[in-house]
Amino acid sequence: MKSEIKKRETGCPVTFGLDTFGDRWSLLIIRDIMLIGKRTYSEFLDADEGIASNILVARLKHLEAEGIVEKSRDPENRRAFIYELTKKGRDLAPILLEIIIWSGMHDDRSFALRGVLKKIKKDREGFEASLRAE
Repeated sequence: MKSEIKKRETGCPVTFGLDTFGDRWSLLIIRDIMLIGKRTYSEFLDADEGIASNILVARLKHLEAEGIVEKSRDPENRRAFIYELTKKGRDLAPILLEIIIWSGMHDDRSFALRGVLKKIKKDREGFEASLRAE
C-alpha cells in the first residue's frame, strides 16, 4: 500500500496520522460513529455533508485496513454490515475533541453547531471517557 511506504520513509508522526485518519471523509465517518452513533453504510451515506457512495466505500475499507473500524454482519439484516470503532479508533477521541474546541473558538457562523462543545466544556474528562469506552 502506497501510504504505508510514505509512513515508513518519513517517520513523521504528523504524516503517519494524516495518512491513517486525516482526510475529511475519514474524520467525518469517525465523528459519525463516535459522536452520533451511526453504524451502517446507509446511515453514513445520509450524512449532511453528502459523501459519494464510491468515496464512502473506499474510506470504510481504508479505515478497516488501518484498524480504526471493524465491521460485522448486522444480525437483523444479514446483507448489511455494522461498523464500530476499535480501541485504536476510540483513541482518536481527544483529537476529535480538540478539533471541536478549536472550531468553537474560530467558527463564528450563526448556524455553527455548539452542543457537543458545551458538553466538552462542562466535563471534558467524563465526555472523553464516554467516547473511549467500549
